[in-house]
Amino acid sequence: QVQLVESGGGLVQAGGSLRLSCAASGSIFSCNLMGWYRQAPGKQRELVAIITGSTKYADSVKGRFTISRDNAKNTVDLQMNSLKSEDTAVYYCYYQCISANYWGQGTQVTVSS
Repeated sequence: QVQLVESGGGLVQAGGSLRLSCAASGSIFSCNLMGWYRQAPGKQRELVAIITGSTKYADSVKGRFTISRDNAKNTVDLQMNSLKSEDTAVYYCYYQCISANYWGQGTQVTVSS
């Protein structure tokens, strides 16, 4: 089992920045891919960024968001800069592991224009 707890969401003005953090615990040694997804009201959940040995970003966030991991702390962070109103969504941490895939509970990010 893997437990994921997100933090760092909130309300920010357009052009501002937020940093999301995902703290993982449990059997994370079997996990080989971590990432962030988001879901806006009325829309499907979509990939934002993933990290394995390399990183991958959705086109809509390239150049603005940065995903990073700290193996010592078992955290995966998402630095979000130059936020836009269309970034408003619930952001979910995601871990892909050998036994199963895991999701955090989500953290709300609201960008006001």
